[in-house]
Amino acid sequence: MLAALLMLAGGGVAQGQDAGPSYPPVLPGRALVFPQDLGAHPDYRTEWWYITGWLRDGAGVERGFQLTFFRVRTRIGEDNPSRFAPRQLVLAHAAVADPATGRLRHAERSGRAYPGLVEALEGRTAVRVDDWFLEGGDSAQAAYRSRIEADDFGFTLDFAVDRAPVLNGREGYSQKAPDPLNASYYYSRPQLAVSGTLRLDGTTVAVSGHAWLDHEWSSEILPEGARGWDWIGINLADGGGLMAFRMRDHDGRAIWAAATTSARDGSIRIHPPGEVGFKPLRHWRSPRTGIEYPVEWAVTIADRRYRLRPLMDDQELDSRASTGAIYWEGAVRLYEVEEGAEVGDEAGPELGRGYLEMTGYAERLRM
Repeated sequence: MLAALLMLAGGGVAQGQDAGPSYPPVLPGRALVFPQDLGAHPDYRTEWWYITGWLRDGAGVERGFQLTFFRVRTRIGEDNPSRFAPRQLVLAHAAVADPATGRLRHAERSGRAYPGLVEALEGRTAVRVDDWFLEGGDSAQAAYRSRIEADDFGFTLDFAVDRAPVLNGREGYSQKAPDPLNASYYYSRPQLAVSGTLRLDGTTVAVSGHAWLDHEWSSEILPEGARGWDWIGINLADGGGLMAFRMRDHDGRAIWAAATTSARDGSIRIHPPGEVGFKPLRHWRSPRTGIEYPVEWAVTIADRRYRLRPLMDDQELDSRASTGAIYWEGAVRLYEVEEGAEVGDEAGPELGRGYLEMTGYAERLRM
């Protein structure tokens, strides 16, 4: 049922079915306002709050983690006064990249919005699916907190904020394709200081680390001709942040790209498509799905060259039970490529750590 509702929301409602009011467009010039824009925007088609990061326990063992809460407006039953009408869906993914097992531990949940149980509130960050939640953001400097409990893992984490949100694109208007109608409102929160506990199987340990939060909302589906995207969010060792993405066609060529670099002092530089490059260096094939992913990359941002390497190759996430997608989402390290070095040469010093997300390698993403 949920997969069918998502397909309707992503691809349009069937002819003759009452679709209700249209989705509002994403347009340049709309100023993002905090804390209001930390919360949900239920009129728009899709929205997500996405936290990724690295954790270290007392023994020095490092692991990656991610959690994502999605909100989807279906335009189904909007005239129905029942609280059970599937007007809004909320879905959640969570994962831990565990080098000890060499695989990604992951779980997912989903449900139609229902007050107090499954919801995404306006005005502040407060999203939940049953006992999974992410909350905080009562002001632009307020901390966040989340709890996830799955069969073989769980975590309860606090995320401390030390700077204002970073607005991507033109003051938060993030274009995704040559047609400016394909866009989202998008801000990032790099360098979140993490503390809390992590449970793996029956063992719970204290952890600390750094995380990255993205919040994005839009009314558009994937641009015409696009198959998927490649995205990175990296917390730099000098206290800055790097976000970069490219939208990819069916032949693996970029149809659009953009990046944002931010410094510890809050200064921001926006990079247009001509300053952003992604080049695959090494591939890995999933033993479960047979899908091949480029897990090592050469990345160019303006005059800087980098190399991305994964914490481990197997970070494939199968979310067919909720969003219907199979994609690669995992912890990576960012290295500098020194001047004069060739693409395949050994990388230089480590500059930061974060996450890489790659979609559309199985089939065209439907959203």
